[in-house]
Amino acid sequence: MKKPTTAKWASVATLYIFISCTAWADQGSDVLHLQQRWAEVNYQLDGKAKVLAFEKLMDDAALITGEYPEAAPAWIWSGIIKSTFAGVKGGMGALKFAKAAKVDLERALDIEPESMNGSAYTSLGTLYFNVPGWPVGFGSDKKAEALLLKAISINPEGIDSNYFFADYLKSEKRYQEAETYLLKAQSAPARLKRPLADAGRQKEIALALSEVRIILAK
Repeated sequence: MKKPTTAKWASVATLYIFISCTAWADQGSDVLHLQQRWAEVNYQLDGKAKVLAFEKLMDDAALITGEYPEAAPAWIWSGIIKSTFAGVKGGMGALKFAKAAKVDLERALDIEPESMNGSAYTSLGTLYFNVPGWPVGFGSDKKAEALLLKAISINPEGIDSNYFFADYLKSEKRYQEAETYLLKAQSAPARLKRPLADAGRQKEIALALSEVRIILAK
């Protein structure tokens, strides 16, 4: 049997690199779809249209995590979509989506903990302080704070890491600290690929800051 020539090995290597780069590009495009569509659904839709759109987006996320099971960003966005939908749905029916989001976010942490600037820590921490505690759910303020502080350590200037930690502090009635982190979130660098998400988040920050300052002024 003839041994492959150097030229043939080079061709094989080039083909492998091309296929790998194409796969990464496809993965990035699919994750970008989840990211952009989440912002549209979360900030531009209401009522039944919002519920139906989130249900469709969860199906999209399932397809993408199935295609890229080792891609942490895909699992992060799947978790974010499910946790947001849990908030939209509300009530006891929301708990199964919160639990499913927890599984996705933990999967992302197992794959690449600091992916997307530690977004899995931010989202998981937010789940822990919004979900009821035992025996109903898995909520834990202690775990929430630890996860959110980990997110801050990874992304100290981020809009989401600071906003969600401030939201936690606000829920704990630690209003002075909440104001500090809300101001950091408000002055966070703009994310060029996420203008809609940034605009929606800044409205939430402004509202939370107003509420905190009213309480502090009393």
